[in-house]
Amino acid sequence: MNRSPRVFVDTCVLFAAVLCESGGARLILSLGEMNVVQLWMGPQVLLEADRVLERKAPESKARFALLLDQARIQIVAQPGEGMLAQARAVTTHGSDTRVLSEALAAAVEYFVTLDRQHFLHSPHATSLLFPMGTPGDFLAWMRKRMQPAGPR
Repeated sequence: MNRSPRVFVDTCVLFAAVLCESGGARLILSLGEMNVVQLWMGPQVLLEADRVLERKAPESKARFALLLDQARIQIVAQPGEGMLAQARAVTTHGSDTRVLSEALAAAVEYFVTLDRQHFLHSPHATSLLFPMGTPGDFLAWMRKRMQPAGPR
């Protein structure tokens, strides 16, 4: 593997990583901490994560901030209208359109989400330049990517 792939993490993945010390979501953050992947999120994801944590697990907000820092998660700038238009072709669900446009703006190689309804089961997701999947799907993708090339 020549360089660390750029990976976008959705709100639900971050929430799962905060609440569960084991599992694929937390492992992805560990890969970011070890510089195996470059993790990205956008302002909409950060806003959503803060709201969800405030509502469901306010005692986890400090752990969330620490995990983001340790995983070296970078925040992409607000996407332009062109990225929003591309995202609307895949999902029309309000905030999810903004999240997907952030992934497009970050020029990622993989989008990790647990949102089956608005992302994973979208018939238009195959039109994206990057694959989209669950933490388990992403980890399988990474394993395959890290395998040495066969004999030439």
